[in-house]
Amino acid sequence: MDALPHTFLLASFVFFIHQTTSQLVVNVKNRGGDVVIETIQANTSNDVVQLEFQNTDGTIVHQLIDYKSEAQIFRAHVLWEEEQGFSQYKPQVLCFVTRFNKNEFISADAMSKLRQKNPTAIRQPEEERPPELHTMDTQVFQDRGGLISPYLTNTCSDSGDTIYTKESDIRLWARAPGRDGLMGTVQRLYPTKYQHCHQVEDVTKPCLCTYSLTVGWYPCGLKYCRGKDSTGKYVSYRCGIKTCKRHLSFDFVSKQKMFCMWDET
Repeated sequence: MDALPHTFLLASFVFFIHQTTSQLVVNVKNRGGDVVIETIQANTSNDVVQLEFQNTDGTIVHQLIDYKSEAQIFRAHVLWEEEQGFSQYKPQVLCFVTRFNKNEFISADAMSKLRQKNPTAIRQPEEERPPELHTMDTQVFQDRGGLISPYLTNTCSDSGDTIYTKESDIRLWARAPGRDGLMGTVQRLYPTKYQHCHQVEDVTKPCLCTYSLTVGWYPCGLKYCRGKDSTGKYVSYRCGIKTCKRHLSFDFVSKQKMFCMWDET
């Protein structure tokens, strides 16, 4: 079968048969025209994919997908702005964990087989997904987060009490065998009881905060082509990937407005 001219192709399994971890580095242009460098790692032994990038404002975003637990974790290291008067403090760390649908990202195995023809090229996603709004109505106890995903505690080790999820996701995870203790890993926060942070003047008061992030490029699906095999029969085979852009917003209860100073609208 003739090879098709895709920038990213699925390399042969034989080439990667002894590898359990692979890495892809991608240059992506953001909405402001700046180039953001994304690093994507796949570990086929643990069935995990990790994506990380640093925004131009210094914020570092880390996404971990745990296929076995059907969970995805977003961790953001948010720097204080100097004019806010808190620049001497350590960066804020926010962690959001949501249920993962397997059609949102290619598998760790498929991810590990990607190779890059031109590592210096600027990538553009083929599709921009609809914006996602997640209302995080529960807080995860850090010492019990391993029941949701064995990677949650380490990934969010420096986030303290700022690990958030959704009660609806907890209930779905709890349906799996051996996970009936999940409701004990969280406490309800009742976001609707709070004013939005931009409506609150006192920086020491709790409020409803929104944190938004954009994943500018990621492999969201596989492409299939048709060709003839050695017998002349038409067959379908993997010949590339589909790439997407993703916008996410998380509403959560901030214990004080001072920890949500970016949310002014």
